[in-house]
Amino acid sequence: MSLTIATWNINSVRLRIGNVERFVKLRKPDVLCLQETKCPDEFFPHEAFERMGYTHRFVQGMKAYNGVAVLSKVPFAAGTVHHRCGKEDCRHVEVALDVGGDPILLDNLYIPAGGDIPDPDLNVKFAHKLDFYREMAAWYAERKPGPRARKGLRRITVGDLNVAPLEHDVWSHKQLLKIVSHTPVEVELFGKLQASLGWIDVPRRFVPETEKLYSWWSYRNNDWRVSNRGRRLDHILASPALAGAIRSHHIDVDLRDWEKASDHVPVSATFEV
Repeated sequence: MSLTIATWNINSVRLRIGNVERFVKLRKPDVLCLQETKCPDEFFPHEAFERMGYTHRFVQGMKAYNGVAVLSKVPFAAGTVHHRCGKEDCRHVEVALDVGGDPILLDNLYIPAGGDIPDPDLNVKFAHKLDFYREMAAWYAERKPGPRARKGLRRITVGDLNVAPLEHDVWSHKQLLKIVSHTPVEVELFGKLQASLGWIDVPRRFVPETEKLYSWWSYRNNDWRVSNRGRRLDHILASPALAGAIRSHHIDVDLRDWEKASDHVPVSATFEV
């Protein structure tokens, strides 16, 4: 079966539910993972997603901040909330997609942005971000199949990971080396997370590392398209067992022009599973 998964930092699901409906009609993802929903569970717009065909839903939200949601047309057997770094701040949920045969484990992550000062001694938000990356890398490494494993692990991680790891994932590598999201320590920790399970960077399967690729443009840029000072903060990672299943990807840049746009745009990938 063909499986399309989309990830989108929606920056308030209730405020932008109209944009979600437009996107669903445009791209028709089987699974939609949202971050920064900014919505307590009791106020999540379940009825709207039911109308869109997402009959399987797993949400973890809080008022005004953070929040993650998995909306699926594909059944999933279980949903798990993972608390990270000793906090219950709605940043990681996991489901097991029932796609026939072995399930695909799907993680939806909203990794802390990290504030403005790239020094963990001076900025507790940055320290939290670094700790989150270290914890995730260790957690994934513990789940790596051993050398005698009969089958590889089918796992996909998506979300706003708040790091632009490659030189051309930012508008200016040189100017952003001391800016949170592209500092050497963050890039190093992203690399360790990627190595923990041998993750495949799905969009970069199709777009060479020498080409610019962004998914976020600041609200501070009034004419974001002209300045094009973007960063690639939103990611889709696939485990090696899915290497042969990857078919395509899409970043819907034009959604940044929509009314009430999020500062992020959706990133999608299609797998033949």
